[in-house]
Amino acid sequence: MKRARLSKIKEPVIENLFLLFALTSIIILALIVVFLFKEGLPIFGKVSIKDFLFGKYWYPTYDPPEFGILPLIAASILVTLLASVIAVPLGVLSAVYISEIAGRRIQEILKPIIELLASLPSVVIGFFGMVVLAPFLQDVFDIATGLNGLNASLMLALMSVPTISSISEDAIHSVPRELREASLALGATKWETISRVVIPASLSGICTAAILGMSRAIGETMVVLMVAGGAAAIPESIFDPCRPMPASIAAEMAEAPFRSYHYHALFATGVVLFVMTLLFNVIADCVSHKYKQVGTATL
Repeated sequence: MKRARLSKIKEPVIENLFLLFALTSIIILALIVVFLFKEGLPIFGKVSIKDFLFGKYWYPTYDPPEFGILPLIAASILVTLLASVIAVPLGVLSAVYISEIAGRRIQEILKPIIELLASLPSVVIGFFGMVVLAPFLQDVFDIATGLNGLNASLMLALMSVPTISSISEDAIHSVPRELREASLALGATKWETISRVVIPASLSGICTAAILGMSRAIGETMVVLMVAGGAAAIPESIFDPCRPMPASIAAEMAEAPFRSYHYHALFATGVVLFVMTLLFNVIADCVSHKYKQVGTATL
């Protein structure tokens, strides 16, 4: 009887405690967003939203200053899309190999190594891009500098692959064994079972892995600050130096006078980055739910 009473008392307390933690997290996030918008919106008293988003020149310290962030947006989109093209196939295919093809001994070796790569500090990856990859790209492609959009994309892909691979492998591994056995019993080959049963059943988790990997790439600061080249100009090719939005915020915030137009412009750039990331995650979440429904219907 006492245990039952204690259990009835503990359950509401634990539920309310978890609710408190959840509300605290939401409130903190909401306050950060409010502060971001509060500090960013005053710039639109100096420049219109259209000129800010589509202006081709970012010269905040000139007289008169130019606050067009189109080069920063273009650079962020370039390195994120190119990193996605590289990282998503590599991450998903490596997850399929580890979960469905590799033997147990190889699995025990590869999975910890991939998880260890995911924990590498971004500054170490950026240093590798500066010291090793930049001279290599400069020699191979005969370009003026190896610090460019391609270098940044490769380093972001290197950071994203472990995350995508690890989460995708968990999603694939969670597919019930009975589905694989039923497919093989009906005469399907190993590859047909993987491509037509396992991957559709785990597609929602794979999409989530891609979301998390690319969310890390689009908001990464240190790597793009070190290897993207730092040129605030619209890149015409992947070999051009560029400056994504996070790199510009990190490089200039310490030099911007407090509450100046430059200061507010950097916060407004953060607002744009926040909105882009939010839209990306909302679209990806919708795609994830769609594929989850399609996979369930197929099974």
